[in-house]
Amino acid sequence: MTDFRILIVEDEEAIAKMIQMNLRVAGYKTDIYMDGLKAAEHIKEDSGYDLALLDVMVPGMDGFELLEVLKSYKIPVIFLTAKDDIESKIHGLKGGAEDYIVKPFEILELMVRIEKVLERNKKQSEIIKILDLEINNAEHTVRKAGVEVNLKPKEFELLSVLAKNRNRAISREKLLSMVWGYEFEGETRTVDVHIGQLRKKLNLSENIKTISKMGYRLED
Repeated sequence: MTDFRILIVEDEEAIAKMIQMNLRVAGYKTDIYMDGLKAAEHIKEDSGYDLALLDVMVPGMDGFELLEVLKSYKIPVIFLTAKDDIESKIHGLKGGAEDYIVKPFEILELMVRIEKVLERNKKQSEIIKILDLEINNAEHTVRKAGVEVNLKPKEFELLSVLAKNRNRAISREKLLSMVWGYEFEGETRTVDVHIGQLRKKLNLSENIKTISKMGYRLED
């Protein structure tokens, strides 16, 4: 199982399910949206994706518009579309997409292209700098003002999620799902306890804000 999360925005259910099945077999975590506007609304609540696969012609908000939203959250994009005209390809690639694949496509080729994009972007996102913290996701280490601080594995993952979504409120339920990988009714206390440890160990009481009846936000 990898730690990579991939968003699929595709209004043809059969294609979306086929892509999802192959990605899950390869160990990727996936979510499917068949409406561009709903995908954009979801991203505002959960932007912790490593890649998005977008069809251009989806209802609500087309792929080119959704690309602009995803760029603001630094989520790389691969277009998967039947639009094979050169103008659309240029529009997508010049707009900031990492790749542009025309349907029908070979699933093995798609998987290789996904791997290449993830590897390229992983190198750029291994280290997160926020406040006086340096979070190294490759080595699972945290330094505060240059001094390494020992965090437990789940404390580190929680900090990493908060840092990747800096200045955005995330619900306790979403944090539980993203870090622990499950959704237990009444178990959000686990998140509260770990937040308390991060505040204490990293002196972040003023920066990790509690959002009433919702969750937490890390402010820089």
